[in-house]
Amino acid sequence: MTTEQTERAEAPAEVGTEVPPMPEAPPEVPDEHAAPAPPVRKDRRVLRAVLRWTAAVVVFAAVGTSAAYGITRMERTDVPGLATETDGRWEYPTISRPPLPSGSPGPFAEVNTAGAHYADLRKLLLPAPKDAKADAALRGEDGWLPTKTFLAEYATKYERDTVGQLLTDYGLRHIAARGWTTPDGTRTRIYLLRFGTAAVADELVSSELISYNSPVHAARGAEAVEADTGFAEDAQVADVVRYAYVETKPYGPEQVRQAYLSAADTIAVVLQSRKGSAKTVPFQQTVTLQSQLLG
Repeated sequence: MTTEQTERAEAPAEVGTEVPPMPEAPPEVPDEHAAPAPPVRKDRRVLRAVLRWTAAVVVFAAVGTSAAYGITRMERTDVPGLATETDGRWEYPTISRPPLPSGSPGPFAEVNTAGAHYADLRKLLLPAPKDAKADAALRGEDGWLPTKTFLAEYATKYERDTVGQLLTDYGLRHIAARGWTTPDGTRTRIYLLRFGTAAVADELVSSELISYNSPVHAARGAEAVEADTGFAEDAQVADVVRYAYVETKPYGPEQVRQAYLSAADTIAVVLQSRKGSAKTVPFQQTVTLQSQLLG
């Protein structure tokens, strides 16, 4: 071998140049009856498994996202596992304002200078919650309650006579009422008193029925009260003025909560009482929902 041939043999192969390996043994002759090469089948099984797991992960992720979205859209007591951890709210039916007579404005519309509720007052009463027993004594005749039935909510004959005279002086038109008792023993009474104009109703509440921090006339069983300041800010309904009170300790066999709502030409009086103590959440819920119906 010449020197030039030796240098060419020892020089490394250039990139991209194929250098066939030297076989160590004669190549095997494939058997035409043999099964396909295992490595190919194994690669395909792995690929199919990866695809299956990838699809499963995508499906579970989609289902999980949908479930999470559904839970955020549900009420707290509708979510399994949370129903027994309720905050005490009652389950009311779907609530909506009754339709107004054709061409009639709402009570707080600018064109409604009298602040009149043109909807049927009886249909502006909050309905009873689920499982509550209706109070037949508050149904009245054809849905209108005698004034003396409402006045029975006040503590003494003097209070009843005084408030009765005020209602006459301020031109009370009629009273609609509804009451119920829930399974835990809470008794609820709601009275809607309608007057001739919003100005009349507002003057009666602000100057005759409510003082600085308590009602002027004591409700039966609630001679000593204090302002209920626990309402959330978003519980205040626009245009509806709320005065809420809770009986202070020591109270008798039951505790009383009460609220006066001034809403255009209508005054609402809401009372709840319960042996031991009247719960905060259902009272505030009831007052807020009734405010929304009047607003």
